[in-house]
Amino acid sequence: MPGNTYLITRRCLRRHYLLRPEYFINNLFIFVLAVLAAKYGIAIHAFCLASTHEHLVLTDVLGNLPNFLRDLHRLTALAVKVHRKWEGSLWESDQTSVVQLRTPEAIAEKIAYVMANPTAAGAVRYAGDWPGLVTTPKDIGKGTWTAKRPSVYFDQQCEQWPEHVTLTLQMPPMIQDAFSNPIAVIKREYEELQHRARQQMATEGKAFMGADRAMAVSPYRRATSWEDMRDLNPTFAVGRGQHDARKLAIRALKAFRSAYRAALKLWRTGDRSTTFPRGTWWMAVFHGAPVIGSG
Repeated sequence: MPGNTYLITRRCLRRHYLLRPEYFINNLFIFVLAVLAAKYGIAIHAFCLASTHEHLVLTDVLGNLPNFLRDLHRLTALAVKVHRKWEGSLWESDQTSVVQLRTPEAIAEKIAYVMANPTAAGAVRYAGDWPGLVTTPKDIGKGTWTAKRPSVYFDQQCEQWPEHVTLTLQMPPMIQDAFSNPIAVIKREYEELQHRARQQMATEGKAFMGADRAMAVSPYRRATSWEDMRDLNPTFAVGRGQHDARKLAIRALKAFRSAYRAALKLWRTGDRSTTFPRGTWWMAVFHGAPVIGSG
C-alpha cells in the first residue's frame, strides 16, 4: 500500500561472494537503485550491499514496490552475471524478505541494523570501513551517491539508461515526526549493535575479515560461517517494547488475510464482482480484480 516503509533483504545463491566490493558492483547497484527509485516513486532511507546479500530500508510512496523489486533484482542479476561470467541464478530462489516497519521505533532500529551489518556479519570492525556500499549516520536523510551507466548489459543508446544518475537518501517521515533528533536515536542503536558484535567476536575468539581481504576474496567462493536456518519469515516489525503496536499489527494482518481468502473463494466460483481488500497486488494487476479504495 502507498506510504508503507519496509526492510528489504535478499541473498546471493548459496551465499556466494558475487557482490564482492569493487567499482563495477558498487556503481551498478547505485545506478539501478537511482533509476528505479525515480521511476517507481521509491524513497530510499538506508542500504548495505554486502558480498553475499543486500539490505534496504525504503518507503513505497506510490504503491509500486513489487515492480521496483522485480526490476531491481532482475537488472542487477543480469549485469552481474555478464560481469562475473556467471551462469545460473544470482539470487537465492527464496522470496525476497519484505518486512513492513509499522512504528518509528522499528524504522530507527532497522536503519541502524542495516548500517551496522558489515560489523555484525564479521566483515569489518567498524561498519564505516566497509569498502562496499553502506549508509553511515552522516548520510541519514541527505547522503548522495552518483553513478555512471554500466559498460555492460545496459544499452548505451537507450534513453531509459541515462549516462549519469544521482541517488539521494531521504529521511523517513514517520521518524522525523516522532523523534526530536532521529539521527541521534539511530546513531545510538548503530553504535550499540557494533559494540555487541565486537564483544561477541572477542568472546568467540574470532577475527574480522577486514576490508582488504573482503575485496580480495574470490566472488565464486561461498561464505562458510555457521548460520541458523530461519523458520520464520516475518512480515512486519514494530520495535522493541511496542506491545500494543504488535497486537494491532497482528490484528490487521489477520483481517487482511481473512478478507483476501473470502474474496478469492468467491472469485474462484466465477463471481467477478467480489472486491479484494486494500493491499492486494497480484489479483489486481494480473486478473483485473477490483480492490477496495482503488477507484
